Amino acid sequence: MPEIKGQYFGKYRLSRFLTPNYVPALIATLVVLIAGVLADNQNRVVFEARLRSEVADELNPIRSRLESSVNGNIQLVRGLIGTIATEPDMRQQRFSELAQSIFSERSQLRNLAAAPNLVVSMVYPVAGNEKAIGLDYRSNDKQREAVMRVVASGKMVLAGPVDLVQGGRGLIGRFPVTGNAGGSKRFWGLMSAVIDIDQLYRDSGLVSSKLGIDIALAGRDGQGRDGAIFFGDPAIFGKAPVEMDVTLPGGSWRMAAIPKGGWPATPDNAWQVRLLILLGGLMIVVPMIVTGHLTTERQRNIRALRQSKDQLLELSHRLKIALDTSKIGIWELDIDTGRLLWDNRMKELYGVGSSVRENYDDWKEALHPDDLARAEAEYAETVASGGAYNSEFRIRLPGGEIRHVRAMGSIHASARGSRKIVGVNWDVTADVETRARLSEAKRLAEAHSAELEAARYRMEFNALHDPLTGLPNRRFLDQILGDHARQFDARDRVSIFHIDLDRFKQINDTMGHAAGDEILRHAAGLLRSSARESDFVARIGGDEFVIIRAGGNTEEDAALASSIIEAMSTPVRYKDQECRIGVSIGIAAQAAATDELAQILVNADIALYEAKRRGRNRHETFTGALKTAVFQTKQTADEILRGLEQNEFVAHFQPQFCPASLEVIGVEALARWDHPTKGLIGPHAFLKTAEDINVVAAIDQAILEQALFQICRWEANGIRIPKVSVNLSYSRLRDEGLIERLEQMRIPEGRLSFELLESISFDENDTTLLSNIRRIKELGIDIEIDDFGTGYASILSLLKLTPRRLKIDRQLVLPLLESPQQRRLVESIIDIGTSLGIEVIAEGVETHEHAAILKQLGCHGLQGYAFARPMSANDLATFIFERKWRAA
Repeated sequence: MPEIKGQYFGKYRLSRFLTPNYVPALIATLVVLIAGVLADNQNRVVFEARLRSEVADELNPIRSRLESSVNGNIQLVRGLIGTIATEPDMRQQRFSELAQSIFSERSQLRNLAAAPNLVVSMVYPVAGNEKAIGLDYRSNDKQREAVMRVVASGKMVLAGPVDLVQGGRGLIGRFPVTGNAGGSKRFWGLMSAVIDIDQLYRDSGLVSSKLGIDIALAGRDGQGRDGAIFFGDPAIFGKAPVEMDVTLPGGSWRMAAIPKGGWPATPDNAWQVRLLILLGGLMIVVPMIVTGHLTTERQRNIRALRQSKDQLLELSHRLKIALDTSKIGIWELDIDTGRLLWDNRMKELYGVGSSVRENYDDWKEALHPDDLARAEAEYAETVASGGAYNSEFRIRLPGGEIRHVRAMGSIHASARGSRKIVGVNWDVTADVETRARLSEAKRLAEAHSAELEAARYRMEFNALHDPLTGLPNRRFLDQILGDHARQFDARDRVSIFHIDLDRFKQINDTMGHAAGDEILRHAAGLLRSSARESDFVARIGGDEFVIIRAGGNTEEDAALASSIIEAMSTPVRYKDQECRIGVSIGIAAQAAATDELAQILVNADIALYEAKRRGRNRHETFTGALKTAVFQTKQTADEILRGLEQNEFVAHFQPQFCPASLEVIGVEALARWDHPTKGLIGPHAFLKTAEDINVVAAIDQAILEQALFQICRWEANGIRIPKVSVNLSYSRLRDEGLIERLEQMRIPEGRLSFELLESISFDENDTTLLSNIRRIKELGIDIEIDDFGTGYASILSLLKLTPRRLKIDRQLVLPLLESPQQRRLVESIIDIGTSLGIEVIAEGVETHEHAAILKQLGCHGLQGYAFARPMSANDLATFIFERKWRAA
C-alpha cells in the first residue's frame, strides 16, 4: 500500500507540472539547454578559429619565402636567357662566366644546361656534368615529352621535386630560348636549371626544429591540387588543415599545416563556460516555475466562480440564440404613454444606437415618407379595433439605406391595466428585391424572346443569302433545286443561266479585294435589274452567279443573256480608275417537266465551260452535241491519266542537220502517245486536254527522262548525238521545285537543251521564271527559243535571256520559195541571231530547195521532212548508223 500510494502521488505531482501554466517554464528550460549547447559549440568554434589563425600566421611566412626563393632563382635564370637571346652563338667559356655570376648570388641553383637546337652543348658547373654535354633531348625517352611540351607551349615548365642522378633531390625548370637573327626572332633552344630542393626547404624554414606546426606539400610538377604529395606526412591533408597555395612560375603547390600533435579536442575554458551557462539557466527557469504554480492556483479559483455564473446565464443565453437565429426584433409600445421599448435586434434593424428616445416618434421618424401615412393608418386601425397588428412598410436608415420591414403584434393589458402592443419586426428586403427581380426577369425574358425571334429570322436570312451582294447563296439555291416543285409551276419550262465574270481575278489581284467586292456588288445589281421580278438570282461562288427563270423560251433566254453581256461590258469606275469586265454565260433548260433542276444546273455549267473555251464574253446554250464533246474530253482526260500511270507517253526524235556538211548536229525529243487501241497519237490530239488537267509537266518529265536514257544508250552503241532538245512547258518552267529535281538527275553537261515556246513572255518581272532559267544554265543545260516569230520575244528579252539557239517557226519557213518578203524576214532573223551570238535553226524544211535557200542565208541548222521525220529511238539509231539522209 505505501508503494502504491507513493506512485499515485508521484504521478499527481508530475501531472501538475504538465499543465499549460508550466509550459513557459518548460519552453524556457528547452531554450536554456539549446542556448547552452550553442554557446558551448560557439566557444569551441572560437577556440578552433583562434588556433587556425595562429597556424596560418606561422605558415604564411614560410609560403612567402618559398615563392620568393623559387621566383628569385627563376629570375636569375631569365637574366641569363636574355643574354643568350642577344648572343645566340655563345660558347662554353662565355656561358660559364655568366653562370658563375649568377651562382655568386644567394640562390638554391645547383646547375645549368643550355641546349641549342635541343642538344646540350653548355653546362655549369662543368665538373661532374661532362656526360650531359651532347645529350639530344629529342632522342632521350625520359625527357623528350617534357621538352616537347616546353617547345609547343613556348613557356617555362617547372618539374619536380625529382631524385637527381648526381644525388639529392631538386626542381628542374626548362625555359624556351628565342634568339634574334637579322632582326627576326627564331627558336634557339632550351635552358634547363636545377634547384636544390633540400636547400630550398632549409632556406624557407620548412625543416626548422622551432616550428610549432606540422607541414605537408602537394602539387608535384606545379600541378597544384592535381599533383602528388611530396613533402611531409600525407595524413595532414585529411585532418582539416589550414591550406595555402604557393604560386610558382608555370604552376602552383598546395601547403597544409596542423598544430604539433593535432588539433585539441576541448577548449581550455570549456568547464568555466558550461558552469556560467548552468547558473544563468537556473536564474531564468526557477522564477518561471514559481510563477506557473501561482497562476494555476488563481485559475482554479476563477473556474469555480465562472461555473456559478454560467448556470445563472444559461437560460437567457438559450433565449438569445433563438432570437438571433430568427433575426427577429422584439418591441413593446405603451399605447397610453407612447413609450416604446426596442431590443438590440430592433435597434440593429433600424440602424440606431443608444441615442434612441424610446417613444413612438422614434418609429415614426424612421418610416419612409411615401409609406408614413399608410403605416400610421394601419397602426391607428389596430388600436381602434383592438385586433391583431399586421403591416409592411419601408424604413430609411441614418445612412440613407432603404429597408423593407414586416411588422406583426397584438394588444394586451398589463397587470396595472395599461394597454400595450407587443410585436416583432423582421427584414424582408431580400424577399421584396427577389420579387422585383423575378418581375424584371419575366419582362426581360419576354423581350429576349422577341429578340430571339428576330435573330432567328436574321440568321435564316444570313444563312441563305450572300453578305456582300445580298443575293441568295448556294445553300438557298440547293433548297430551290431540291424542292423546285413547290417553288415553280409544274407546267412552266425552267431555264438556268450559269454566269461567270471574265477578268475578275486580274482586277482582284491588281487592285485589291475592295475593288473586287465593288465589282461583285455592281454585277449583282445589274443581274437584278436585268432579270424579272419572279426570277431567282443567286451568287453561288467567288465570281459565279445563277439565274433561274420559269416560263420563258429559247429566244427570251438568249435575249436575257445578250442584255447581261452588253450591260457588263460598260466600264465600272473605282477610285478614278476604269475596271472593265466581261461575262460568260451557260444556258440550259428543261426538255421535260420531269427533268431535275440539279441536272439542268450541271448542263448549264457545261455550256459555260464551252463559252469560256470559245473566247469568253459570250453565251452558249447546252445541246446534246455539246454534252457528247464534254464527255469525250473527260474520257480523253481519264485516258491521259491512265496513260501516264502505264508509261504510254514515249519520246520520238527528229534529227537536226548542219546546212554545210549535212551532219547530224542534234535531235529534238517530241512527245507521242502510244495509245493501246488508237495507236501512235501526236500532241495535237491530247495536248489541249493535258493542259486543262494540268499534267503537261508530267509528260515533259517523262520525255526528259527517256531522252537522257537514250543519250546513254546511243553512246553505249557507238552513236554520238551532240545535242538533244526537250520541250519545257511554261507551268514547269515556273515550278519552284524544278531545279531540285534536275539536280537529282544525271544530265551530261552541254548535251541537253530545253526548248521554251516564244509564247512565254520573258519581259515580265517573274522572279521564279528568270531564276529557274539562270540556274538551268548553271547546270550546263542550253536554252532554245522555239517557234520564234510567233510570240512575245523582243530584242531586249533576247539580250536578257541570252539563249543558245532560236528555232524559226515553220510558218515563216514554208513561204520562202514564193515570197521574197518572207525570205528577207527570215534573213533578218538569222542576222539578228548571228549578231547576238545565237545559233538559228529552221523548222519545217520540207524540200531541198528550202534547205539550199536557208544555207545561203547563213542558217546554222535545218529540221524538217526534207531530211527525216520524227522516229523512235531504235529507228533513229539505225537511221544515223546507215546515214540514210545521204541517200535522200
